[in-house]
Amino acid sequence: MSFFKKLKDRMFRSSDKIGAGLDALVEDAAPTAAAAQPEPAKPGLIGRLLGREADEPKRIMDDAMLESLEELLIEADMGVDTATRVAANIAEGRMGRRIGTTELKDALAAEVARIMGPVARPMPLYPKRPQVVLVVGVNGSGKTTTIGKLASQFKAAGKTVVIAAGDTFRAAAVEQLQIWGQRAGVPVLTAPEGSDPASLAFDAMTRAQETGADLLLIDTAGRLQNRADLMEELAKIVRVIRKKDETAPHNTLLVLDATTGQNAVLQVEIFRKIADVSGLVMTKLDGTAKGGVLVSLADKFGLPIHAIGLGEQIDDLAPFDPEDFARALVGLSD
Repeated sequence: MSFFKKLKDRMFRSSDKIGAGLDALVEDAAPTAAAAQPEPAKPGLIGRLLGREADEPKRIMDDAMLESLEELLIEADMGVDTATRVAANIAEGRMGRRIGTTELKDALAAEVARIMGPVARPMPLYPKRPQVVLVVGVNGSGKTTTIGKLASQFKAAGKTVVIAAGDTFRAAAVEQLQIWGQRAGVPVLTAPEGSDPASLAFDAMTRAQETGADLLLIDTAGRLQNRADLMEELAKIVRVIRKKDETAPHNTLLVLDATTGQNAVLQVEIFRKIADVSGLVMTKLDGTAKGGVLVSLADKFGLPIHAIGLGEQIDDLAPFDPEDFARALVGLSD
């Protein structure tokens, strides 16, 4: 199964919500078949190419439709500012003209892809060994699973990887990383529960340097209820690993849970203050109708989106493709 098909199939909640909303937006105010003026015939090749739109209801793009479109995008968690701009751009050149859902979906997909295009960048790899990747995010965001998937994928690509289970206060996170490490054949360095994460990070850095590892992935805690403690913990990890390499960490990935919707925006704001976030990974897009939040994040922060996750399997984490995402989000076929 192509990742696009998997993306479209598993984003059914988002795509159904937006797609059905666009259908309703047009149909609710479209004239009935009896009252509607017939469209001029489109003979020949052009007619056949445009036949998909021939029989669908259409509605005049006016202020009421524009307002309804904004509301739909806000409900899909695009955020007020982004939704307003997207709706206005779609309306430009279409005000006063009758349009159908096909044109509306195509226009929305194009606008989403335009916003997402500049941020769709894979995590950069450097010749520096080890390349230190600090992974941050709130507990439950899919952080641990993402680290396991990244480690497995890098290992499959011929890279040597070391994982540091730095969330030392959660035994479940450590055990989960150990399972992923076994699957991928990647060593996972641990410490007794409650140990100093910075000390573990230092030991992991030493191990990675001694073995010539290409990548060191460091898991971290995500206890946002006490931001001061978390800030100090992350700052200490950075100070300690910089004793080994003053340029580390080379990447700081923030893992976000799509099901949290606009709360993901707040998490980006907080973690950008706590850590020097260099890129995002969005997980659990298969379990939410709030996929539009990714558009809001791209529009507001412009941070690179390295990958998206759609499930628990190793191939359910893939590079972010803005056009595939945009078409899946609005329910368009490949």
